[in-house]
Amino acid sequence: MEQLGVENCFVNLGSDHPSILEAMVKGTKETPKNEKGTQGLGAAVHNASCGRVPVLIFAGLSPFTIEGESRGSRTEYIHWIQDVPDQKQIVSQYCRYTGEIKSAKNVKQMVGRALQFAMSDPKGPVYLMGAREVMEEEITPYELNKEHWDPVVPIALHQPAVRNIGLALLEATAPLVITGYSGRLPEAPTKLVQLVNAIPGLRVLDTAGSDMCFPADHPAYLGLRYGVDDSIRTADVILVIDCDVPWINTQCHPNARAKIFHIDVDPLKQQMPVFYLNAIARYKAQSGVALEQLNEFIAMQRRDSSELMEARFEDRAQKMRASYEERLASVAELKRPASDGRFSSSCLTAAVRRAVPKDTIFIIEAVTNTVFVADQIQATIPHSWFNCGGGGLGWSGGAALGVKLATKDMEEDRFVCQIVGDGTFLFSVPGSVYWISQRYKIPVLTIVLNNKGWHAPRRSALLVHPDGYTSKATNEELNIEFAPSPDYAGIAKAAAAGNLWAERASTFEELERLLPKAVEAVKSGIGAVLDAHIL
Repeated sequence: MEQLGVENCFVNLGSDHPSILEAMVKGTKETPKNEKGTQGLGAAVHNASCGRVPVLIFAGLSPFTIEGESRGSRTEYIHWIQDVPDQKQIVSQYCRYTGEIKSAKNVKQMVGRALQFAMSDPKGPVYLMGAREVMEEEITPYELNKEHWDPVVPIALHQPAVRNIGLALLEATAPLVITGYSGRLPEAPTKLVQLVNAIPGLRVLDTAGSDMCFPADHPAYLGLRYGVDDSIRTADVILVIDCDVPWINTQCHPNARAKIFHIDVDPLKQQMPVFYLNAIARYKAQSGVALEQLNEFIAMQRRDSSELMEARFEDRAQKMRASYEERLASVAELKRPASDGRFSSSCLTAAVRRAVPKDTIFIIEAVTNTVFVADQIQATIPHSWFNCGGGGLGWSGGAALGVKLATKDMEEDRFVCQIVGDGTFLFSVPGSVYWISQRYKIPVLTIVLNNKGWHAPRRSALLVHPDGYTSKATNEELNIEFAPSPDYAGIAKAAAAGNLWAERASTFEELERLLPKAVEAVKSGIGAVLDAHIL
């Protein structure tokens, strides 16, 4: 793996891995799990798949010999119990590739093939497994040429597509771009800004919140809205680019006469049994490449644009700026604390945004509060905002540590802030998260949005039964109330053996006093958790 570019491994050792331990002592890096460890991946592999995160997972298999025929033969009770008929089926529907290493003689080729799948669009997790006997096999050392195992080259739009999309955007009255995860490419936000600047009045809506896809300080930005926004209904041309759910049909739908184009690394959404868009054309292409092509075409067309077109663009741009300022003013209203001194998620997030460094990386698992958090964070720097592309909850604790480690590895050592709901904080296995944070000196700031309940089930029920019994029931009656509220900061501090800044804020005065202390603690190398009681 090291020869093929893998630099960091996260290891969960078990009874299948004596050879791995031996190799680690020698300085070789490996990434093991086993059948039980594979099941423990659970929501994580789902999230990696839906979020298109390239991850190589290696798992051990129970030894296939019993009598000591080979080194690595069964030696423990658990080798019988955890033996299953087809281990890879546990995760195969979420993986781009699964395979078994059956011989040590071609182990590097198997790893190389898995990495090619992981790193080629649409990226995602891959899964390899091997039994102890194979891992213990001795072979003559050999080398691979890394260049022979590079991923597939990104795909471009064919020229007729560039022309059709470009002209449609230029001639539109109310053009709209809808995106979701194009920001995974660090160059994509800049290229999308270039496109928007070339077509005044073209607006951008984020309907996923997975990444910073477009800077929030640009007048064309409509914010994060989960598939419901008036701009979707009124647009006459819509370019959907790298987006899984551009709109939710039962709640919002484009105009029947709107021209819709879809550019995506996975336009058919091959892992979704049901998906379709009423697009007049769909293209499999990398967003960065496609945007570069569109920018070149638009620039050529603008050189010959008429005075009438330029006047229309200017009028549209003025209206867009006015609308943007109006939206910012409404967002700013939510920053204020309540008259009794308590604070909302919007007020809290605005205070966090003021307290942390400008280049902070935010890891967001705020569930029902995500839109409010996004409106106040107003991310502008590529790769400064990460949400999860999937539905598995409890991912943000480990992700925050991983992101912090990555910034250290890149010699940037950026400030990392995790904003997490109280329920999802518990899902994240905080006992493990904050022990690891302390053990490996990975300080991050965690803000727990404590609304004393699990509000997502209520919202789901009201979307189906708006006037049903749920609408009249209390959280306690629905069994979604967290009472008494756990001491979330105390849980984290106990896991860190007391070496953690941990406090609770119930009023805005406490919040303003504690946030600077939390930030300073993280900057000094100590993790911090603030249990924030929101309205």
